[in-house]
Amino acid sequence: MNRVFPFSAIVGQEKMKKALILNAINPKIGGVLIRGEKGTAKSTAVRALADLLPEIEVVENCPFNCTVDGDLCDICRENIKKGNLKTVKRKMRVVDLPIGCTEDRVIGTLDIERAIKEGVKALEPGILAEANGNILYIDEVNLLDDHIVDILLDVAAMGWNIIEREGIKIKHPSRFILVGTMNPEEGELRPQILDRFGLMVDVEGLEDVKDRVEVVKRVEEFNRDPEGFYKKFEEEQNKLRKKIENGRRILKDVVIKDDLLELIARICVELNIPTSRADITVVRTAKAIAAFNGRTYVNIDDIKEACELALPHRMRRKPFEPPQLNQEKINEIIEDFKNNNNLKNENNDLKKNVLKM
Repeated sequence: MNRVFPFSAIVGQEKMKKALILNAINPKIGGVLIRGEKGTAKSTAVRALADLLPEIEVVENCPFNCTVDGDLCDICRENIKKGNLKTVKRKMRVVDLPIGCTEDRVIGTLDIERAIKEGVKALEPGILAEANGNILYIDEVNLLDDHIVDILLDVAAMGWNIIEREGIKIKHPSRFILVGTMNPEEGELRPQILDRFGLMVDVEGLEDVKDRVEVVKRVEEFNRDPEGFYKKFEEEQNKLRKKIENGRRILKDVVIKDDLLELIARICVELNIPTSRADITVVRTAKAIAAFNGRTYVNIDDIKEACELALPHRMRRKPFEPPQLNQEKINEIIEDFKNNNNLKNENNDLKKNVLKM
């Protein structure tokens, strides 16, 4: 068995690891964009994530990797009616999208004559079919053709890959955890594309000498004996795996109070973030953070952490200026919110005492 470097053995880069985990708990967050120079463990972390994710139940021999608990393609629906649907369990995996890939390779190719007669069976699956139920990884996403990026982000938002040719329309499910990595020195992404990524993190090289030494020692030990090194971190891997599985399980039960929704909206308004996608993403991220921590309610700390991951790339900024968040402004808004809430609670307590008298 080919071992990948254990996720829990990665030194530092806590924000990047957290963003990946949160998308694993709730892929509807919309993926994560990781910005940083080469050699900052971006690819290592993405490939290590798959090992932490639970097995998924897929339809056997389905060309579109339909999952039992998700939407099904027309072929699988027909098989259900006939009682022929067989399933198998398999691990989630990382599907790579090459920089030079064509539109047909991404969405699949369609034989028009066969499509008229056979429908979805005439579709030759592309990368979006392979990615269904998996992690779709785009290295150097900033070098990818804008048209291809738009297609990927549309599919990630809808959960369906739709192909239209000569009046023929065919679709299949395509739900995946989207991860893009890039080196900002090689060029930036358009703001419209940036906004479509749920979360964004900047990663930098480690500056602590001890941390850098530990990285070298761990990489050398892993290269020498991958199996032995993995066993060394197996307990930590299992703990993290169970925590993610529990987070996925209780996510649907996580609630957020209306006053906290108002806090999120106020933060986005006062930071001049025009898109409502920001508010939605912060809510989903905060709920995932709560679920990861084993809670079924969102608190202010969850919101603060969610803002740090979901808002920097949505801030208005000058050309060539890196994404950054006005943390001081957020802290001011949160403190003001806390003070007002305390005042409301004091007034409510006073009213209760007056009523008792």
